[in-house]
Amino acid sequence: MMKFRKAALLAGAPLLMLAAACSDPNATQTAAAAEPPPAAEASVVAPAQPVPAPDVHPEPLEVPPIEPSVSPVAPEIDTADWTAEAVTPRARRNALLRAEVLLARAHFSPGVIDGQDGGNLQNAIAAFESAHGMPVDGKMDEQVWAALAKDARPALTDYVITAEDVKGPFLAKIPTDMAEMAKLEALGFTSPAEELAERFHMDEALLKALNPGVNFGVAGARIVVAALGPDKLPGAVTRIEVDKTKRQVRAYGGDVLLAVYPATVGSSERPAPQGEWAVRTVAPNPTYTYDPSRLTFGKASNGKLTIKAGPNNPVGSTWIDLTADTYGIHGTPDPRLVGKTASHGCVRLTNWDVRQLSQAVKKGTVVAFVGVEQDKAPKAAAG
Repeated sequence: MMKFRKAALLAGAPLLMLAAACSDPNATQTAAAAEPPPAAEASVVAPAQPVPAPDVHPEPLEVPPIEPSVSPVAPEIDTADWTAEAVTPRARRNALLRAEVLLARAHFSPGVIDGQDGGNLQNAIAAFESAHGMPVDGKMDEQVWAALAKDARPALTDYVITAEDVKGPFLAKIPTDMAEMAKLEALGFTSPAEELAERFHMDEALLKALNPGVNFGVAGARIVVAALGPDKLPGAVTRIEVDKTKRQVRAYGGDVLLAVYPATVGSSERPAPQGEWAVRTVAPNPTYTYDPSRLTFGKASNGKLTIKAGPNNPVGSTWIDLTADTYGIHGTPDPRLVGKTASHGCVRLTNWDVRQLSQAVKKGTVVAFVGVEQDKAPKAAAG
């Protein structure tokens, strides 16, 4: 179970409040982080020349062995073939599920692994096609499948639930009202199933469908889960591109594409920044401060509120602070909505994707915003 603590910067300096309001540079929607080293005042600079897409995605750092699951549902997913995807709904789900796992292992994140088609999966396929010199249409076909299936390791593996997984504490539910959130000691998970689904980058409904009849609250229970690859990227990230048009974040090491993530990036009403900025600091497990006197959303009558850390915190489990004051790249309490709703100007990833990205950046890593917002939806989460 995740331990909740106040965020500390890489070097363990004293804490302060960093602005994190994602639409108004003067707002004070804040994430707690440690004080960064002195830096130049943030300013917009002219965008650099676009980084050309590499022809080949780099190999992972290692190819660890994966034990196949003993579950009776696993073989048909481990051997699923795209040419059979249209035969039955079950065959289609199996092929989609295997494709999502293979893309995630290659660091072309589909977001939540759910066995369903959708915009995030299509964008991941398009990025994979571009990186491998294929025609780009975002559609699974035999050429894409053949390239992905070179990784012949099982798509599923087994995991035995531990006592730590089930000890909690768990919340009965996550309030929607910020004043109620602020009363909680931590914005933790609501159940062992939610915690395990996030750990294995899966939709909770899929996790339960693959494990019918399993009590996820019992230590010692064996469950079948997505067989993920190494969490660490195969190199340090020197440049991040936030693509507003594609709702996508791309991480580069020099000219080499290291990872691609689905993202929620601002909205037409509250756009993300323009131009080039940089990473200022990283805050794991950030708190979140809502100040209605400087924000245009929320219930002003609640007054200023501080919401404790946790994976269901409004900015998720990680905050990457940018030199664009009040803006950051952060996680989310609902990974299913990444890339599908609006935000208040910040860049929202799944908790696991932003954690992976945060571990590969450093102060000064370039963050370039490209494209234009495509989202006119008024609904927006807190970041």
